[in-house]
Amino acid sequence: MNMKDFLCKSCGSRKGDLILDLGVQPLANNLLLQSNLPDGEEPKYPLRLAVCLDCLLMQLPEIIPPTKLFSEYIYFSSFSDAMLKHAKAATTDYIKEFDLGKESQVVEVASNDGYMLQYFVRSGIPALGIEPAANIASEARKKGVETVTEFFTLDLAGRVIAEKGQADLILGNNVFAHVPDTNDFVAGIAALLKKQGRAVLEFPWGHEMVRNLEFDTIYHEHVFYFNLTPLIPLFGRHGLEIIKVQKLPIHGGSLRVFASQSGQFAVDPSVTEILEQEEDEGVKTAAYYTDFAKSVVILKEELVNLLADLKNKDASIAAYGASAKGSTLLNFCGVGLETLDFVADRSTYKQGRYTPGTHLPIVSSEDLLEKQPDYALLLTWNFADEILRQQEEYRKRGGKFIIPLPKATIV
Repeated sequence: MNMKDFLCKSCGSRKGDLILDLGVQPLANNLLLQSNLPDGEEPKYPLRLAVCLDCLLMQLPEIIPPTKLFSEYIYFSSFSDAMLKHAKAATTDYIKEFDLGKESQVVEVASNDGYMLQYFVRSGIPALGIEPAANIASEARKKGVETVTEFFTLDLAGRVIAEKGQADLILGNNVFAHVPDTNDFVAGIAALLKKQGRAVLEFPWGHEMVRNLEFDTIYHEHVFYFNLTPLIPLFGRHGLEIIKVQKLPIHGGSLRVFASQSGQFAVDPSVTEILEQEEDEGVKTAAYYTDFAKSVVILKEELVNLLADLKNKDASIAAYGASAKGSTLLNFCGVGLETLDFVADRSTYKQGRYTPGTHLPIVSSEDLLEKQPDYALLLTWNFADEILRQQEEYRKRGGKFIIPLPKATIV
């Protein structure tokens, strides 16, 4: 569906098509307290996915100001054992591969609670975090991670350079897709990066989102859904070159992209391999996007019917993981208190709150075992292996998990 008011946030094209309309939804991380449960409707905004017909960047046409989304945040990376393991392994690899030491400078954009930079600090490598959420930045400082409480911009990059110099390594894990002004973000990286430095960005791979019907990855914080194809011209526009790409299983399938100043390093064959894979699987065709939308609608109907069938059989059902992706799924599918009794979550920062839009009470992960519902809808399916291990006793007692994507499955 052609969009008359479309403006690509990367290349500036006016040519865009609507892929998927997920309706009007609340902000996915706007967890509510009992005292501020709305009497009427809480703020909601259109949630639609579009694609630029010129550069093929998937994006949200409607943008929520970052200050409304990230100045106070409730996602702490350190609550996930998988994320800590992933960060520690990556740190070890980077220190070795880039020969980092006490004279080096590492900067992480959206450094969260220091879950990653703490490993550089422990190794005696100077590290600076940039994290706009004051409550989370304070936790990073407790780990000994120097942290600037601001959004990363080209202007901030200039101030960091003036104070600390350019960086040998710039990291950005699951932040690139959140930044509305993607050109300013990449320009900031280009300015901050040393001539022989590297930038490493991780983000969910748009291709895996499409292939595995991961529509719940779409929420207002995620402005972009990156394939590699549209990133080549975006980086090139700012004098950067993508020199290597790695596929990662985390978050339902991610890419780790290595970039440098153009012409400084040889380009690894992995870049061409991923570009060819994307083209072979249709990213430049209309059917690639329309088939995704049609399949998402079918998946929604199948999941709603499964839950309704279980309730008709008097089964008790809860959910696990008060995640942003869970908010998208529940609100799009229209699943709330009529179906689910509560949401269990490991994060103490989320417990005692209520899910946006659906207003399900969030309880501790231990409550899943105590209350022992017959089924638990796994909203954080991207950490399924970790959670299934943690909840082994619940399963031994007869509890079953419903994994919603890419096909509703009971395990």
